[in-house]
Amino acid sequence: MSKMRVLIVDDDLINLRVLESMTARAGNTEAICFSAPDEALRWCDNAKPDLVLVDYMMPVMNGIDFIKAFRERPHCAEVPLIMVTGENERVIRYDALNMGANDFLNKPVDSTEFIARLRNMLKLREHQRELSQRAEWLQREVRKATEEILLREMETIYCLSRATEIRDPETGGHILRISNYSQHIARNLGLSEEEQELILKISPMHDIGKVGIADSILLKPGSLTPEEFNIITTHTTIGYNILKESRSKVLQEASMVALYHHERFDGSGYPLKLKGLEIPLYSRIVAVADVFDALTSVRPYKKAWPVEEALKYITDSAGTHFDTDCVKAFTTDWERVLAIKEAYKDDVF
Repeated sequence: MSKMRVLIVDDDLINLRVLESMTARAGNTEAICFSAPDEALRWCDNAKPDLVLVDYMMPVMNGIDFIKAFRERPHCAEVPLIMVTGENERVIRYDALNMGANDFLNKPVDSTEFIARLRNMLKLREHQRELSQRAEWLQREVRKATEEILLREMETIYCLSRATEIRDPETGGHILRISNYSQHIARNLGLSEEEQELILKISPMHDIGKVGIADSILLKPGSLTPEEFNIITTHTTIGYNILKESRSKVLQEASMVALYHHERFDGSGYPLKLKGLEIPLYSRIVAVADVFDALTSVRPYKKAWPVEEALKYITDSAGTHFDTDCVKAFTTDWERVLAIKEAYKDDVF
């Protein structure tokens, strides 16, 4: 077991040596001695003692001032501290306790009492260290378990998203473009990193409900009849019903995106004809990303639009189909959008 470091601060060199000698007798200790309190505090800036012994009567900085400065260092807040003083006034002890002193020794110091108090305080410190180490171990284990859960959750999300893409005439590249376009919009809207990460995860599941649409409609190369269009619109509620019962925050948020990503800002969308800010923000974001990618991608029933034409459609539809703020966020740093499109183009899958 490593030696316990005892910081001793006393301006009287004789007292300093006496305390150092008695500390050695306590066993398994290393005394670090300073006659100047400011030097001791500088040492504490980069080191952490296991116990502190500090004299009260010192010039420039007395023991109470030292304790206050010592406790202000976050890593020293819980270190046991004993004040050594010849003063018997209650007020001094009250002040010392209020500043963070744990115990007291009166001068002249009795060696038997000193060693007993020292050992008691060092035993307290050992228990603190053991608890701290256990807490750190538990934090690591919780972090490891959380990471494993998140990994499995992300695998589930990807598999669910791919289940849709296998039936729909879209590609794995579509999943990655949608998620990255959505994150790009969220970033430019000023959303937090946590929210950006969340929309990166949930946006690929916007069309999960298409697993419930018949191939004759989903893969039809020509125009849909009004009846067929009504059926295709149900993929929003199907997707919502698939995801809504999950206890996962990610899948719950994804259920909202699945339900509302075809709503339009002017209220002409489906399935609930929500208008403006009635539409959840994540759904407003995904709507822009989804339509842009659909326009610029090849489908069995259409050619890909040139990027310039798709951009014009998006900007012209701000305030009607799309949230104006989301459109502005999407078109900000346009080179980033083009980089995403290039990085996840369909021919790499």
